[in-house]
Parts: sequence; structure tokens; C-alpha cells
Amino acid sequence: MTTFVDRVVLHVAAGDGGHGCASVHKEKFKPLGGPDGADGGHGGDVTLVVSHDTTTLLDFHFHPHQKAGSGKPGMGDMRNGANGASVELPVPDGTVVYDADGNELADLVGEGTRFVVARGGRGGLGNASLATTKRKAPGFALLGEPGEQRDVVLELKSVADVALVGFPSAGKSSLIAAVSAARPKIADYPFTTLVPNLGVVEAGGTVFTVADVPGLIPGASQGKGLGLEFLRHVERCAVLVHVVDCATFEPGRDPATDLDVIENELAAYKSDLADRPRLVVLNKVDVPDARDLAEIVRADLEARGHEVFPVSAATREGLRELTFAMARVVAADRAARPVEEATRIVLRPTAVDDAGFTVATTSEGYVVRGSKPERWVQQTDFGNDEAVGYLADRLARLGVEKALAAAGAEPGAWVVIGDVGFDWHPTDAEEFVATLRGTDERLLDDSRVRADERRRLKDVRRAERLGLDLEGS
Repeated sequence: MTTFVDRVVLHVAAGDGGHGCASVHKEKFKPLGGPDGADGGHGGDVTLVVSHDTTTLLDFHFHPHQKAGSGKPGMGDMRNGANGASVELPVPDGTVVYDADGNELADLVGEGTRFVVARGGRGGLGNASLATTKRKAPGFALLGEPGEQRDVVLELKSVADVALVGFPSAGKSSLIAAVSAARPKIADYPFTTLVPNLGVVEAGGTVFTVADVPGLIPGASQGKGLGLEFLRHVERCAVLVHVVDCATFEPGRDPATDLDVIENELAAYKSDLADRPRLVVLNKVDVPDARDLAEIVRADLEARGHEVFPVSAATREGLRELTFAMARVVAADRAARPVEEATRIVLRPTAVDDAGFTVATTSEGYVVRGSKPERWVQQTDFGNDEAVGYLADRLARLGVEKALAAAGAEPGAWVVIGDVGFDWHPTDAEEFVATLRGTDERLLDDSRVRADERRRLKDVRRAERLGLDLEGS
């Protein structure tokens, strides 16, 4: 038997970026051929994609851990690492994504809608990418950035035009089976239907979908009888159809009372459900006593402003009028909705005075927060002095040192950036200008020698043309 799952907790992990490579080109007669360490590959993303072929979250119930591939490290001879394999997870139409704190991240409606739930880490730069005219041979490379890891909650809210609501055994499953090709389980005991069933109906040239919401009971809005799981599937439906059992023999129940109970539960669950158009179905009129009761209560329900339809799912009496009424209300609701515009991308540039980081004072020291400094710390190999010096230079250029000084930090103060804490020693401005971290002095000395030699030969040739003897002069 197929299991229906409409709420799961998903543990996703994007791929880590591959480390950059620190390498020097080696070739005969070229002992210092320059850096040739390549970049690491990017980690793969974890993406949710709406697919009409998927109708339940069952796969994630059995496989809640999903991980993308990590990028490969870079290599020498300018060979970049391969990117990690991304993972695309198909989800049903109407899936809502929440973070661990209950904040809504995405509402996925429409075939092909995509949402990157975890982004892969960027690959680290090799020393060839870090080389500049002033830093000719960096002896280090950047580490790959870790991929995002997070826990998200996926909830499925059925996307349908009409929702059939009512008490258990009111005949909702029989009704949807009579008006559509849906074939839900039907039996003579309460809570036969444990999952929403969807059916497609065509009437008067209008095609619409009908959802058979499992039976509601008093207290459903507080979770009684799995009420919250059932009510979730009513939220997206444009039209509510109350299916009232006129043949029940339970004490204390009658059509008007049943209708009031369900209305109270809908209002307690979500207040905006009161604005949805409603139809009332008095079901099971094929039973003589039920037909008499339907005739008695029909005038009272119509006096409340409801449009009432006595029907029998067993004999199909009144179903034609009901389906045409549902089509009319659905068409009116669709016409009243604003025309959907093409998807627009909203760009929110950072403020002009946004430094990209903040400095907070704590009892132990100072905490620097910001995407750039935290990412730079993750990419630094703290076992390499040149890499640490390169990080210090980047932080100084970003303005972190000035901000720490403005916050009152003294040399030796404890500073935390991301997961790394250290004793802060500000960079000497004069030393920063005179000495470039990550520079191979051998190449600089060699270039100076070659430059001096070229200048000397140029002077000698000029003197020969003028007939001068530089050595003698």
C-alpha cells in the first residue's frame, strides 16, 4: 500500500570546495618557472525542483540525509579541480520550505520551480591565481570553502481549486469518486481516508481540481485527530465545499451543528479562510430519513447565505448541479485574481556606507562578523606563515584593523572571526608598504640582477657607438 507523507525534516549538506594548489613550474634549465598551482573545484549545490511526477514526500521520509559532491583539489601544471556533482531533489507542487526556526524560506508552486536549499562551497584559489606583478611567486594557496549544511522542514500543502471538508464518514471520498476519476478508499468506518485525494473535474467548459480532505473533528485546529495535518491541505484551495452527512445517527449531531463545528475549526486554524466562497452539500439523500432531514434544514442553511445542494454520491442525484456550481465559483475566483506577472528578480544593492562586516564587543574580547572576513578565515591555511600574512593584509585592506582600533581594541586583544580566535596585533603601516607578504624574494633579487645587467649592456652599446671607453673613463 502506498504511504502518503506530507511533512518531513530534511538534512542537507552541500559539497565542499576543493583546495587550491601551491606549486612551482619545474622544467630543465628553468629552476624558477613561476607558480602553476591551479584552483580547486566548486562544491555541488542541493536544489529542490517541483515535479508533477512526485506527489508525496515519501522518499525524504526514508532518506532524510541528502549530500552533494565536493569539489576536487587543484593540481600543478595549471590543472583545475573538477566541480562537485550537484543534487536535484524532486518535490511535489505546493511544497513549503521552512528553516529549523520555523521561518519560511520558499513556497514552491509550479512545475520546474527551483530553490537552492544549500549552496556548495567555492573552490580555493591556487598560487597561480594569487600571483600578481608584486607577488610573483606565492608560496601558498587558499583552502576550499565548506558547503552549507542545514536542516529544513518540508511541508506539502495540496494545490487544488476545491476542498471537500466535513466530519469523518460524511461521504467525501464517495463524492470525489463520483464526480472524477479519483478512486480513494471507501469503507463504512471513520477515518477511512488518511491522506488527501485529488480529482480532476470538468463542467461547463471549466476544468478544476477537487481535494478530498480527510475528516475533521472538534479540536482539529489544535491537532486533535491529526487535524493540523489535514487542515494544511485546505489553505491553498479557493473554494470550500462542506459535505454534511444527513444520515448520521450519532447523538448531538445534525447538519447545522456539523457545519458550525467545521466552520469554527477552520476559523481557529486560519482566519483568512472565512473569506473563501462556500457551498454546502447535504449528502446521502438516497436514504429516506436523510432526505426528510435535508428538506428541513435546507431553508435554514440558505437563510444563512449558503448555496445548498442535496446530493447522493451513491445514486449520483444532484451531482450535475453541484459540479456546475463548483465550476461557476471556481471560474469567478480565477477571474477575480490579478493577472500573474512574469517572475522578476529584485536586486538589493548594499548601502554605500556598508563596510561588509561588524565588530561587536564581548566580555572576552571582540567578535568580527561578516561574510567576507569569515570566508577568508575558512580559506586560510594557518600552518603556512605566508597564508596567514595574506589574510592579515586582506583584513587590513577591508578596514577590520581600523574598526577594531575604533572599538577600543588594544594590541594583544582577543579577536574571534568565524570559528577562529587569536590575539590581535595590528599591522605596522610602514612595514605593510615595504614588505609584501607572499612574495618570493629569490625572484625579486633575480629580476633586479637581470635588470641591472640589461642596463649595463645598454650603456656599453651606447658608449661604443659614441667611441667612448666607459671602463677607462
